[in-house]
Amino acid sequence: MWISVTLQADAEKAEALSDALMEAGALSVSIEDADAGTEAEKPQFGEPGHLPTSLWDHSRVIALFDGDTDDDALGASLAEASRAVGLPAVPLFTTEQIPEQNWVQLTQSQFDPIRVTDRLWIVPSWHQAPNPEAINIELDPGMAFGTGSHPTTRLCLEWLCDAVTPGCSVLDYGCGSGILGIAAAKLGAGEVLGIDIDEKAVEAARDNAARNAATIRLQHSAVPVGDTFDIVVANILTNPLCVLAPAIAARVASGGRVALSGVLETQAGQVIEAWAPLIALRVGATLDGWIRLEGRRPGP
Repeated sequence: MWISVTLQADAEKAEALSDALMEAGALSVSIEDADAGTEAEKPQFGEPGHLPTSLWDHSRVIALFDGDTDDDALGASLAEASRAVGLPAVPLFTTEQIPEQNWVQLTQSQFDPIRVTDRLWIVPSWHQAPNPEAINIELDPGMAFGTGSHPTTRLCLEWLCDAVTPGCSVLDYGCGSGILGIAAAKLGAGEVLGIDIDEKAVEAARDNAARNAATIRLQHSAVPVGDTFDIVVANILTNPLCVLAPAIAARVASGGRVALSGVLETQAGQVIEAWAPLIALRVGATLDGWIRLEGRRPGP
């Protein structure tokens, strides 16, 4: 049994309070939007592997304590953490008893095989492949961004199923878990390069590629890329897609194709405008409020 304590905090104190609660004996701490599910909800869109620049104005700090902690000890821990961050008193809080569960089994039950197309599936390691004749990528949820469940990843995977031709070259710009590069290799690409700003993502992608016997090169984005590619895919976010437009576009070979995702429908015009001097983009598909932008560099 565990005790879950939920405290209210503002953006300035939430992160410090979470650290102080850990110091005061909490087993784990998380921060959520206290306005989630209301009109005041504020989605956070940060680079994969990096926290957003600010938390929510009204945050909810959730701390998990050992179930044997009595009321006096719990109160003392909350008071200690509150004092440590300069609060005059313990914020309003609620408690809830959490029964002991098989957390591994519970987590695994939340992830089923994902059908991208009849040809391509994403299958967690604890599941049997629903279609053994299809291309089945074994991928478990982990630290790196990209398990196939997010709309932007699905949009890119669907595009790759159509765009990849035997022996073509592919660049996955912002590879995360490596799922797009692995898919490209499995779909028949002859050369695949994945790059990411996060070294942990590169390591995760390397492990996932080995698990799937996919031959792809992986490197940190600080290492220069001089080659051009028949296919370039970038599933990152609107701001980096705009800022990095010249660098990404320069990697698209003459006659090559590019697909961009990580873009909300309302942000399409911003990205299309940033890329206009380089490669003309159009909306190729939408899913759950996200879009995929597509373009082709003129050439043979």
